[in-house]
Amino acid sequence: MKTATLLRRTLSLGLMLILESCSLAPQYQRPEVPTATHYQESSTGLDWVPFPTSQPSPPWWQALHDPILDHLEQQAQNANQDLQAALARLQQGRALAQAQWANLWPMVNAQATHQVTQISEHTSVFPVQQFPAYQTNQVQLQLNYELDLWGGLRNAARQADALTQASAADLAALRLSVQTDIALDYEAIRALDLELAQTQRLLDNWTTNRQYVSQLREGEEAALPEQAQADLNWQSAQAQLHELQLQRRQLVHALALLTGANPDQFQLSPDSHFQELPAALRPQPGLPSTLLTRRPDIVSAEQHLQAANAALGVAKSAWFPQFNLTGGFGYGNTGYGPLGIAPNRIWSYGPSMTLPLFNGGQIAAANDLARAQWDESVARYRQTVLTAWREVEDQLTALDEQSRELEHLRAAEQAAQLAQQQAQLRAQTGLTSALDTLPFERTVAQQQILRVQLQLRSLSASLLLIKALGGGWQ
Repeated sequence: MKTATLLRRTLSLGLMLILESCSLAPQYQRPEVPTATHYQESSTGLDWVPFPTSQPSPPWWQALHDPILDHLEQQAQNANQDLQAALARLQQGRALAQAQWANLWPMVNAQATHQVTQISEHTSVFPVQQFPAYQTNQVQLQLNYELDLWGGLRNAARQADALTQASAADLAALRLSVQTDIALDYEAIRALDLELAQTQRLLDNWTTNRQYVSQLREGEEAALPEQAQADLNWQSAQAQLHELQLQRRQLVHALALLTGANPDQFQLSPDSHFQELPAALRPQPGLPSTLLTRRPDIVSAEQHLQAANAALGVAKSAWFPQFNLTGGFGYGNTGYGPLGIAPNRIWSYGPSMTLPLFNGGQIAAANDLARAQWDESVARYRQTVLTAWREVEDQLTALDEQSRELEHLRAAEQAAQLAQQQAQLRAQTGLTSALDTLPFERTVAQQQILRVQLQLRSLSASLLLIKALGGGWQ
């Protein structure tokens, strides 16, 4: 008899453990996305810098070798309010996941009751004269344990874990975006400083031109239309200078916001030693498949996929019965004598089962909702991957074409400088007047402005390529 009882208990325990490991969620598989063996625009003759993968590398913006930029990037990590909000969301997700995993444990509560009851004088239960009032005292521990036979609780916990990992990836994506925006705004400000210097040269040139034309006008060697045209060019140069100053101030304000500083107190003065924008960085794009694990937005999209997969298991488990084990132990009396003695013991234990029979289609609707959310997550994941590949291709194309364009602009600038030198020589020998050299000076300044603008676009494309590749040199 004892052997049979032990065998039944062993089989019951084994069956419970098998059911506990049951999960109704489908086995997760990453959705298939058409993958190319290489980037279409990566076969150009650019001098690519490989990503080291065997050892940690410094932050990618340090490749620009600018201590001011380094300081701004570090300041933003601790002061940017969007990053702080994303970090708080991550902490919320971790707390929710911890709460979900806690549901897998038995819940034990302590309860104490002291109640005094007055009996109605018209009661027929027992004579009121003998028992006008009585009290009830109870102290007990209560246990409730839901058996996760169908994996609903575990899938809910896994769903919370996946959403937490998605929040971590969202934080990484936002951090990368902030880092890139700071670098873009900072380099745009430095480019505007160079452009402002050349625009000031243009303004000085038009000022000199205006003075020459005024003198010629006084000597009746120039007509009124020539004077008006000189005034027009001078006023236009003034307006262009103010427009560039406006753009610089707005970029400084944007940079202040990114670094968590008050725009009223944040300043970034022009650097007199800054004569040239840094060359565009050349990160090697690698294989397209590496984006699936490198880009934080793709990682986030896949974590949402895993959360939706777990949600399918949660929805399916609602079709099956729910089993609970409940129990309690304590002491109780009616106020007479000590409480914690053997005759006052109270206890209870036993299983319970709840099986849904009719709920108006709620469970079916919940399963349809979970399936639709899974389909949406698959579509969003594929769209995120395709968008990532498109962004990489766009920046590779930009770097390729702009490198060729920059060669032509440099050659054009050299030609403009040679033409200016020849014009100055002719003026020095008396063949022409000083007024005739001004157009050549303006052409050189305009070519230098075009070169700076193109250098900024090329540098920005390289920064956006780093962002598109997931950031970092690893």
